[in-house]
Amino acid sequence: MNTDFLKYQAQTSPYPLGMEVSHAVGSYIYDTNSKKYLDFVAGVSACALGHQHPRVNQAIKDQLDKYSHVMVYGEYSQSPAVEYCKLLASHLPAPLDKTYLVNSGTEAIEGALKLARRTTGRSQLISCHNAYHGNTMGSMSVMGFEERKQIFRPLIPDVDFITFNNEEDLQKITTKTAGIILETIQGGAGFIQPHNDFLKKVRERCTEVGAMMILDEIQPGFGRTGKLFGFQNYDVVPDIVVMGKGMGGGMPVGAFTASSAMMELLSHDPKLGHITTFGGHPVIASACLATLQEITETNLMTDAMDKEKLFRSLLVHPLIEEIRGKGLMLAAMTKSADITNEVILKCQDKGLILFWLLFEGCAIRITPPLTISEEEIREGCSIILEVMDEMMSEE
Repeated sequence: MNTDFLKYQAQTSPYPLGMEVSHAVGSYIYDTNSKKYLDFVAGVSACALGHQHPRVNQAIKDQLDKYSHVMVYGEYSQSPAVEYCKLLASHLPAPLDKTYLVNSGTEAIEGALKLARRTTGRSQLISCHNAYHGNTMGSMSVMGFEERKQIFRPLIPDVDFITFNNEEDLQKITTKTAGIILETIQGGAGFIQPHNDFLKKVRERCTEVGAMMILDEIQPGFGRTGKLFGFQNYDVVPDIVVMGKGMGGGMPVGAFTASSAMMELLSHDPKLGHITTFGGHPVIASACLATLQEITETNLMTDAMDKEKLFRSLLVHPLIEEIRGKGLMLAAMTKSADITNEVILKCQDKGLILFWLLFEGCAIRITPPLTISEEEIREGCSIILEVMDEMMSEE
């Protein structure tokens, strides 16, 4: 399979991990040699309920027996999408009450950027250094990492950058600014949390100058930080919230939510201000609905905070400098990228899946399913410590 994988499927890096997947259940992925791997990554935070969650699987099967794609987004009333958006609104603070469903997080970012410009009539967008919001041309334009952008320039104009948690930089948000886009917790930069009420101060500045505050919840969203959305930990409400990854229980989806008054601007002057063929797909919307119901009707969000404490208590080792993040969005920081690389690769050999962050080479990503058990956390952390002990003994 790997030979054909490399020959016929476009690659994203020179050296993919190349695991030949047979099946996946719960917190484990199995390869074609029947070896099982404990999954501490969850499809890069996408499989919030683990693999093959029965409630999600059943919702998908039930919808397949009714209808699949019938019309481009926004024309027909389809129960899965309507029910999902209604339930989502009930769990969001006012005025966030209307949602546009799309196919991925980066597509949702595109819609949010357009909505900020449409609402304000302004063009300037502000993002953060070391920010990651996706890889389409608009999303890449607000990526704060020049090395990954240079080869694709020119990108969209009138984008400026500030430093996350730097209050002095907030003066760059002016009456010329359409919107500022921030990750609630910076992901690729190393799971950096806002501090000293930074997000509240961004909110105040945006309100002062009439700019839109866009929060990217693609990674922290859907229970991973102990709340449905990360921003709910910081006493702030954005104008636009962007989501993806964990919202679909492993299915491809994204969305952006704002007030009804703002969202209605996309329907006229011009018509079809944002359009998608497969956004709101009934099968995927059914998976989203089941996922949201499971997260909000159980103790998974509060349990995530207890599981964070367990991770922090177990992952104590001379090679670990600190544990960053919140809930089950964690990064174990080592002294060097070489150490991180070795730990990730050796843990996979021993049956534990870890992964990297985009820009911070010293970080070991730990973003397991919300459904992971305490026993499985102990099992995985034991492998990490065993690998680190072996590395130290080899020095």
